[in-house]
Amino acid sequence: MAEKEKLFSEFPPVPTAEWEAVIAADLKGADYDKKLVWRTGEGFDVRPYYRAENLKDIPYLESVAGQAPYLRGVCECNDWRVHQTISVNDVREANSQALTALDGGCNSIGFCVSKEDFSAGDLDALLSQVVIGAIEIVFQGKGIRNVAGLVFDKLEAMKIDPAEVRVSFAIDPIVKNLTLKGEFGCCADGTKCFSAIGELAKKFEKYPHVKLVTVSGDKFNASGSTIVQELALAMAAGKEYLENGVPADRMRFSLSVSSNYFMEIAKFRAARVLWSEIADAKIFSHAVTSKWNQTVYDPYVNMLRGTTEAMSAAIAGVHSLEVVPFDASFESSTEFSRRIARNVQLLLKHEAHFDSVVDPSGGSYYIENLTNSIITEARKLYEQIGSMGGYVAAFKSGFVVETVEASAAAKDKAVATRRTVLLGANQYPNFTETSDVYIDMSRATGNVLKPYRGAMAFEQIRLATDRSGKKPTAFMLTCGTLAMARARAQFACNFFACAGVRVVDNTFFASVDEGVKAAVAARAEIVVVCAADDDYATLAPEVYKAIGDKAIVVVAGAPASQPELEAAGITHFISARSNVLETLKSYLKELGIL
Repeated sequence: MAEKEKLFSEFPPVPTAEWEAVIAADLKGADYDKKLVWRTGEGFDVRPYYRAENLKDIPYLESVAGQAPYLRGVCECNDWRVHQTISVNDVREANSQALTALDGGCNSIGFCVSKEDFSAGDLDALLSQVVIGAIEIVFQGKGIRNVAGLVFDKLEAMKIDPAEVRVSFAIDPIVKNLTLKGEFGCCADGTKCFSAIGELAKKFEKYPHVKLVTVSGDKFNASGSTIVQELALAMAAGKEYLENGVPADRMRFSLSVSSNYFMEIAKFRAARVLWSEIADAKIFSHAVTSKWNQTVYDPYVNMLRGTTEAMSAAIAGVHSLEVVPFDASFESSTEFSRRIARNVQLLLKHEAHFDSVVDPSGGSYYIENLTNSIITEARKLYEQIGSMGGYVAAFKSGFVVETVEASAAAKDKAVATRRTVLLGANQYPNFTETSDVYIDMSRATGNVLKPYRGAMAFEQIRLATDRSGKKPTAFMLTCGTLAMARARAQFACNFFACAGVRVVDNTFFASVDEGVKAAVAARAEIVVVCAADDDYATLAPEVYKAIGDKAIVVVAGAPASQPELEAAGITHFISARSNVLETLKSYLKELGIL
């Protein structure tokens, strides 16, 4: 201990004023807030750094795991369940996949039933060799209330100790029906749905660990919501269930985990606090990695996304976690993709030991401030929804859809302009990759939400190129100043390849004439002039005149001479300020592809 005190004495504390003085000097008069303070999509500011003094006004910091308001966790451990969902099209095949998943390390299995007439015989075949008391099982899909009745009958017949049964049902008329389909289905106001849930609650009364309702908060993320919106809307839906007689201990929350690493850690911590305030209960949280940011092109990047997202959930602390298979965006998952998804969690548990520490981010100046900000903003939105009469009333008024769609539009613009990067789709594409998958580009109409993926718009234009039978080429005519020519060429290659346009990169041409001859020989439909801004005034007109109508001439950059170049007939420019999506669409239209 004495050695530690001596060590620390050699590093005296530096007051905040000294840090700020150094920062101000480095800024050289630039506005501190504009340069260094980040305004998040969630509606609050994030400082460039935080110190211990930034924690003094944050509540709950003295709370411990297992005690309200559960900021540090709902229990004194972090041993989450490894979950995987199996599609039940053929019950025997689904049973085989489930047994493989269990042998591969899962201890929580989800079954997504695809038919309304699911029978007791189907259930027996589905659960063959599955030891119900040893794992957690979640049922979702069609005819879910019928499935719940069949499960109850099976449990009663098996005479299993009720305390050992951990079964959940994804019954969710508020989000899955009303929000995504526009109606409860059973009746206009949902009373029959709530009544049916109440009857199931009585039926399963002696089974303390059976959850009947799953609040599908992940559907908001999949529709383009912010983190704050997802959390507030999920809490409001949960409150609606409470007010319609569903006990808090019969509910489970399914929340997404996006690639917003630290923000997602903070979200799950905030969820525990908010649900404690609303229901005076522990939240039962299931995390599922985001489908919104999965891509069809360069799909192995989805493995990396799923890994970092799983890390966020594991650090935050959840009851169970599902890593979505990397190929889920374009095909039914394969045994390989399911195995990789399982193994992500097994690595986090058995090699990284993430399950050995409760709330490892607790006390972090940054994450504690993020958590508090998310709690504050989500509480505001939750209370706003409450003032409108609750979730159902707010939804029917159009508020929920308008709120999420505004966020989705902002996200779409960020993807289109590459302020949000989706690797393989809008930045750093695999130049040689092609695909021919079907992408449903339809968006929701009317007062409903429809999940989609952020990369879909880029994928649509690239698929159009792949299917066109054409092989358009963009030729990099690098000239002038070498360093800038190479930088511009790299930028332009990535730019055009996002639309499936083949690119021909070149190191350098000693003259415009040499470059033009090479471009014509390559039969390129697009010739991109890559040079320094100061070079463009003379070089770009030369290229434009020499190429004529043989190709579209593009200038890579936004030079000061752009007005003069436009006056000379050059109308195509690409730069970091471009809306990449719309610009690429315009080129594909000129090429007769769109």
